[in-house]
Amino acid sequence: MAPPQRNNTGSAGRRFSRRTLLAGAASLGAVSALGATTACSRVSSAGTGDGGDLLERLKAQGTVRLGLAGEQPYSYIDKNGELTGSSPAIARIIFKRLGVPKVQPFPTEFNSLIAGLNSMQFDVVAAGMYIDPDRCKQVLFADPEYQMPDAFIVRKGNPKNLRSYADIKKAGAKMATGTGYAEIGYAEEEGIKEKDMLLLPDQLAGLLAVEQGRADVFAGTAVTVRNVVKQTKSTRAEATENVIPKLDGKPELGTGAFAFRKDEENLRDAFNRELRKMKKSGELLRVMKPYGFLEAEMTTLTAKERCK
Repeated sequence: MAPPQRNNTGSAGRRFSRRTLLAGAASLGAVSALGATTACSRVSSAGTGDGGDLLERLKAQGTVRLGLAGEQPYSYIDKNGELTGSSPAIARIIFKRLGVPKVQPFPTEFNSLIAGLNSMQFDVVAAGMYIDPDRCKQVLFADPEYQMPDAFIVRKGNPKNLRSYADIKKAGAKMATGTGYAEIGYAEEEGIKEKDMLLLPDQLAGLLAVEQGRADVFAGTAVTVRNVVKQTKSTRAEATENVIPKLDGKPELGTGAFAFRKDEENLRDAFNRELRKMKKSGELLRVMKPYGFLEAEMTTLTAKERCK
């Protein structure tokens, strides 16, 4: 299947220069400011105990508001100010099938997504958010779309030979990662303290930090690291092979999913039904592949399994 059309997913499959990525970040802030002025119209169905009525209200409105964090390739605003990424592409398909034809972006910082969702600034988190037990206490997750190893951005030639979080600790290397990223926990598992990390807004900032020598390594998801190095055509940094982090001493692959408010089970369940159809038919991989996802990164795990 060819990449989705531009009116469905924005700039799927484009090659981005560093200038393009920075322009997208500027657009992100502008759209975020717009979203902040329109969030007060949200009405909660929390506390009804009947699974919520948000889906019916979204059908009546014809629009669903997506919380996103400006991280490629999950969800972001491109240089033309358009919403794109794997999560918006999936959301457009599923919500249209649920009777909600339009999606509207609400960009925010990654570590503000759950708070923004629960304060009803937007209707759903569409940012490839990893499922973990702590987050499961705060939101309802759909089943994950993907499972993902990590990878590192390092200087060309990987002079410190950094191929695992244990290598970073052993070498005493300066590690950077994103604010609120799961990679913080993975590094802490190996004894790297968060206070010693350089926390940055996104993978582009991480690439620049490595290129400029402010960090020895930036840790992120494999697809994010692959894409930013490829799209910027960096001559001073490179992506490592996949890194399998550990949690509680066991290998861990992160799984990303949409998130909903705790009382909106009806919406989450309806979303899951359509998502499972896409997985079974192979449509999900066809939608995600233009954004750099691989067949090996698809998953049949459920949110219930991941929330344990």
